[in-house]
This record gives sequence, structure tokens and C-alpha cells, in this order.
Amino acid sequence: MRLLVLDSGAVTGLAGRSRGSAASLGFPKSGGSWSAVVPAVVLVECLTGQQGTDAVVNRFLKACRVVDGPHERLARRAGALRAQARRGSAVDAVVVAMAEPGGAVLTGDVRDLRALASYARDVTVFAA
Repeated sequence: MRLLVLDSGAVTGLAGRSRGSAASLGFPKSGGSWSAVVPAVVLVECLTGQQGTDAVVNRFLKACRVVDGPHERLARRAGALRAQARRGSAVDAVVVAMAEPGGAVLTGDVRDLRALASYARDVTVFAA
């Protein structure tokens, strides 16, 4: 199973499309060929703390696995990627580092994430 890590642009974009967007894209929470993962730090960028506003995103997140972190090793790797790429946010770098090795990232910010992924080990970036 390949890991598909979603950034905030992917989460909010997909959440706004339809109630079944995660299932329709073929990345179930577990099983199948993809496992959709959202680093918990991504929630900072896609949630507002207002129940009505967050309802669509929270419904979408039920189809994904939200992962705590980053732990120290992942944070250090993300820092190294960000320094090498000289672009992208700290959250972007965590998303790419979490996809290493052999995973993919689904993003609304292809330019920054591809720059980070160019220094990562076998990470593919897809536009959301």
C-alpha cells in the first residue's frame, strides 16, 4: 500500500467537492492501494474552530487517517528538506517528509511541494 499524504489545500479542496470525494478518489482509510494520511499539523491550516465552517472538512477527514506529529526525526527531516528547497512552509515540509520514501503528496500548492519533493526520497506530487 502506498502512502498518500494530503496538505491543507487538498483537504479543503476535496472536502468542498462532495461528501464521498475521498471514497470516489479510491483512497480508503485502510486497505486498497492507497492510504490517505493527514498530518495533524495540517489541521491548523484547514480548520477554524467554528463548528459550522469546519463540518465539511471534518466529514472528509473521517475518510482519512489523521496522524499525530511530527515526531523529532520527521521534524528534523522536514527542516532539512525546507532548507535545501529554500521554499515552502514548515507544514509543507512535514507533508513531504511524511511521504518518504515511495509515497505521494496531494496538494493545492504544486510548486512549493514539488520543490521540496525534489530533495526527498521517491516522493511524487499530485495536484488536488
